[in-house]
Parts: sequence; structure tokens; C-alpha cells
Amino acid sequence: MASLSQLITKPPCPAKRTSSASPSCPFLPAQARAPLSTRTHKRNPAISCSANNPNNKNDSDSALNRRDVLIGLGGLYGATAAVNTNNVAKAEPIATPQVEKCGAAKLPDGAVPTTCCPPASAKAAKIFTPPGLDTPLRVRPAAHLVDQAYIDKFSEALRKMKALPASDPRSFRQQAMIHCAYCDGAYEHAGLPNIELQVHESWLFFPFHRCYLYFFERILGSLINDPTFAMPYWNWDSAAGMKMPPMYTNPRWPMFNVFRNPDHMPPKMVDLDFGDKDEHNSSHDNFSESAMVEHNLAIMYRQMRTNSSTPEMFFGKAYKAGDKPNPGGGSIESTPHNTVHDWVGDPLQPNHEDMGNLYSAGRDPLFYAHHSNIDRMWNIWKTLGRRNVDICDPDWLNASFHLYDENAELVQITVADCLDSERLMRYKYQDVPIEWLDKKPQVTVTPKTRSLESRPILKEAQFPLVLDAPVRATVRRPKTNRSDLEKKLTEEVLKISGIKFDRDIRAKFDVFVNANNHETVAPAGREFIGSFTHVPHKHKHDKMGMGIETSIQFGLTEVIDDLGINGNETMEVTLVPRHGQGKVTVSGIKVDLTS
Repeated sequence: MASLSQLITKPPCPAKRTSSASPSCPFLPAQARAPLSTRTHKRNPAISCSANNPNNKNDSDSALNRRDVLIGLGGLYGATAAVNTNNVAKAEPIATPQVEKCGAAKLPDGAVPTTCCPPASAKAAKIFTPPGLDTPLRVRPAAHLVDQAYIDKFSEALRKMKALPASDPRSFRQQAMIHCAYCDGAYEHAGLPNIELQVHESWLFFPFHRCYLYFFERILGSLINDPTFAMPYWNWDSAAGMKMPPMYTNPRWPMFNVFRNPDHMPPKMVDLDFGDKDEHNSSHDNFSESAMVEHNLAIMYRQMRTNSSTPEMFFGKAYKAGDKPNPGGGSIESTPHNTVHDWVGDPLQPNHEDMGNLYSAGRDPLFYAHHSNIDRMWNIWKTLGRRNVDICDPDWLNASFHLYDENAELVQITVADCLDSERLMRYKYQDVPIEWLDKKPQVTVTPKTRSLESRPILKEAQFPLVLDAPVRATVRRPKTNRSDLEKKLTEEVLKISGIKFDRDIRAKFDVFVNANNHETVAPAGREFIGSFTHVPHKHKHDKMGMGIETSIQFGLTEVIDDLGINGNETMEVTLVPRHGQGKVTVSGIKVDLTS
């Protein structure tokens, strides 16, 4: 089995280089990297992208009258292959306001009142400068493989971070609150009052968390005067790493946290399809360790390969200035990101604190190891296929965040600054075998035996519908008998839209294709194509009745071939609620071709 270093890495964005390229992102014109405060209405040169991805565009109904709300922002950007130039008001990246404009976050019922905002900075934010190539390369180790010397060093750094005054932006408390501020409505889009900023369920998910962890790691290293120090990653996609790493479960070490699910301590193995105590997931409790490993590896294959075959499917939907939050997350954010959050969170706490709710997740040191492995998935994904490239839309590349560095100085960092973790940020991951690369889910029922299998009576879907019980829908395909060349050029995708629910509920539903009886299909079965999952979080605009409306996509090309239905004009889709029964509405399902 291959490791990351054995896989071929492609350039971050297949664009033409120009003499005016920014040193931090050679594919992005330097003029487009100007800070928000200096932008003008002068158009920037277009980026030429050979990876034309028209699907990284927002639907027209996802914006809040951008032509009105963007007046006065300045800095409209030129067109690229990934931008819809019919509406120039769309061409504006999201920018975080200065920290002094951070407001009160909306916390869930039962949460201890707290402020999530960082301390104000006496100076204006400085523009991020990538460390030079002569900077020592930090290597993030797999948490289950570290030795005692590393544990001692990590413990020292974390103790010092926890000992800093609460008013210090480098303190563990302040670092934990970053996630609360960016995820629970404390920030609004810069220049756009009353439009909340959210870094989940969109294309901001991967870059925001990469930048967040980068500074967290730099702070730890500076506290012990070790510029080579790198945080660990929880290697839950490898058989040997599927339990909570030992250094996080020992109360003597500062990596320990009391607010975790007591039933999930080692030797319990993580369930990457976790859904709490519904009947479906209770059956996983009886898995042997070897069965759980195969179960998890099949899920990783499905999420990293089948459901991540285009940039939009992997990163999530476009999210620009003036857009409503939560347009749709990528495959990895839904599973295993959300499912591991739920698996770790303590069900004995009112809101499954700490990991089980976004406002409190950063309080658990295991959060950073979890997200370090999520970040590692970004690097791996770019090695797995021709279409697996970073997004070239300047509204993604120029989206920015404000974070404090190891010197307690406020920094403005953009997505373009973090595309190459090794070259631009000077860290990489310890090589371990990638065990899921060839663990394709297997067909549960062959076409010959499908007609003999018992078929439960399910309600036929009529959209919009309240998902209070399993439903079955017949969905027409855009094209039958697609050739091998067509499959290489475009992905057949199932799109579920208008998923609506209250933000503070736990929501999960499973999706099956051509499954006569979904109850007989395990998560490692090919007919099970994935789940929609949601980790609860509140927003300050909930009082205005703003629940979440989002979407999700699933890859079908491999599934259709494996099920032998390439010639079928329709397919049968089954939706099965696991969490939030009767509290989730779905507006529609369709199959599209996308590149």
C-alpha cells in the first residue's frame, strides 16, 4: 500500500504563471492580493485556469441581493474560468472584519456564558509572509507512533499555553475560542452588517482550519523555543490509529480532557459512520476489531475517492461576500469530520461538549489532532486523480481570515497563502501507509439476486418532504450508457438540495442507491453512497428564524458501474433519517453531470 510520499503531487492550481505573480501564490496575480483596506475598483488581470470548473459558482438564489449589499466594498475582481461573469457583484471574496468588530456569539442552551471574541489588537493586522524555504521543515507525527520524548515536549508546550493569561491571544483559552467565534456567529462579512460569517459547510472549511492550526502549532513551538516542533495528527484512517491516541487519554498529561464520551475510551475503535445510538449504528457495537477496520477503510475510500472526484465535491460549494452561510459542505467535512466530532463528544453534557458542539470543540486538545488529519486529507486528495486540483476562483484564493501569531501579533492570511503546506507553510506529515486506497465498497446484492431479495414498503418521496421515515425516490439520469471517455471527463453526481433544519439539532440521514432493502446494506456496501451529517452550532441570527438551508453531493460514476446500471434511465434513491427524524426537510433530488 502506498504512503503520501509515494504518490505524485500536482501543482496547486493549473494556471499560467505571470511575471506579476504573488510570491506566496505564484498562480495568483499580485494585484489581487492587496489587503481589503487598499482595494480599488480597478479590475485585476484574469487568472487563466486550464481546470475549468464552472460548478464552483453559487446559484442565483443563494446571495442576499449582492448588487445592493456590495456597494461601497470596492475591489471587484476580474473573471476567471471559475467565475460567473454575468453578475460582477459576485466577484468578491469573503473577508474577516477586524477583531474589534467581533460580536457576541450565540451559544446553545445550557452552555456556560462566555465571550468567544479575541482581544483587540493595538496595531493593524499585518499581511502574512510565508516562512522562507530555509525555515526548518516541521513534520507532524502520527499520534499513535510518538515516543515518550515527544509526549514530554508536547506536554510542556501545551502546559505553557494553558498557563498564559486568558487575555493573551496565544493562550489555550483564546485559541479554543477562535473556533467559537468563526463558527457561532460572532463575525459578520467585512463591510456587510447582519450577514454572518461561517467557515463550515462551504469551500472555506479546509483553508480556514489549515490557517488556524498553522498558528496554533507555531505558538506551541515558540513557547518551548523549538521552531521544528509539529503537532500530532490522529491517524484514524489507519488500522493502528483508530483508537483515541494514548497520550490524550492519560489524566496526567495536558492533552487529556474530561468531556469525552466515556464509552469510547480505548480499546474502543472509532466508528467513522457514527450516528449515536440509533438502531443502524448500534449494530456496529458488535463489530470485531477487524470488521470495524474494514468498515472504516471502506468509508474512507468512499469519501476520498467516490465522493471527492471534483474540487467542488471535495472542498464544498462556493461561498462569497453577501452569500447566505452553509451553501454545502464537501465530502470530508460531512464524513469523517462531523462523525468523529460526534463520536468524541460527551453525551452526558447538555450539548455533547466539548467535541460534539462547534462552540466548544476547540477546548479539547484532541480537536487539533483530529483536524490535523483532516488537513492531511487535503494533501492526499491532490495526489489521487486528474481532477483533484485546488480551486482557481480568485474569490476563494483571496478569502481572508484574521488570526494571532506566535508573537501575539494579528495577521491577515488568505486562502492563497496556504495552498502548499510544505512550500508555503513549511510543514508536512509523517509518512504512513494509506490503507484505504484500494478498499472499494462491495456490492451487497448482485443484479441477479436483487429481484429475489425482500423489499420493504417505503413511502414514495414527494418533494419537498419532511424526513420522518425512510423514503424512496425514482430519479432520472441525464444520460445512459456513458462511455469510458465520458466518465473520465465528467462525474455523474447525485445532488440533494434544500436540506433545512434548525442549527442546534444533531442531523444525519443516510443515502442509498438501488438498494432493495437498505437495512441489509452495511456502510461498507456499495449501495450505501454516504450520509448527510451536521454538528450543532448556534448563530446570533437564529432569533430571526434563520435555520440552516444547505445541500450535499455524492459521486455516482463508480457506483453505477459497480451496480451494473449504466444502461438504466433511472435509479432508485432511498433516504433514511438517523438523527433529527421529523426535523429535517429536503426540497429536491437530481442527478447531474459535472467536471
